[in-house]
Amino acid sequence: MKSRRSIGFWISLAALGVAILVPAGLALLRRPPAVAVAMPLFPPKSERIRLPGDEARRLTRADGSVQPVKTLLRLDSPMRYGSFVWNDRGVPAGELWLRIDLSKQILSVFRAGEEIGTSVILYGQDDKPTPTGDFPVLWMGRNHRSSLYDAEMPYTLRLTGDGVAIHGSDVREGLATHGCIGVPLDFAARLFAVVRRGTVVTIVQ
Repeated sequence: MKSRRSIGFWISLAALGVAILVPAGLALLRRPPAVAVAMPLFPPKSERIRLPGDEARRLTRADGSVQPVKTLLRLDSPMRYGSFVWNDRGVPAGELWLRIDLSKQILSVFRAGEEIGTSVILYGQDDKPTPTGDFPVLWMGRNHRSSLYDAEMPYTLRLTGDGVAIHGSDVREGLATHGCIGVPLDFAARLFAVVRRGTVVTIVQ
């Protein structure tokens, strides 16, 4: 069993494909095993893991282009359902990019190659899976309500023509979506404030 510090470190590397505590291929409707996924709202004073020189990593988008990663948020405690970290202090202006890893249940937000936010997510169930690929944000709605499911979808960032979106949700163990990406409400509000139409969201399995 890893210490809290080591577990937090591995979760902070989730965006780079390092295994974390949420099992791969997790289907939320089948009630996932208990996980200790979470963390304080703000990271500690040693805020970032810097990847200089040849240690810098590159993540691939669905179109084959690469995204360099300069820094990751340093998480000293494990994440749990419903919690997130957001910290863009000292990060320069630059391209915003979102990466969602369904197998690890993690959304990571990068600006100018530096991670500024991360959250545990909900995603689609087996008969309504979340699609993978690169998706530019098509439409944004602060107070959207789904006419199809008669459900509130605050801070909607629509990704597909048939309604798949990132939006605020009650992110709890055992829940799933109808293909959307559910994130904690406060995290969704922060995303909504920085994302623009055309921002690319990469979803990988």
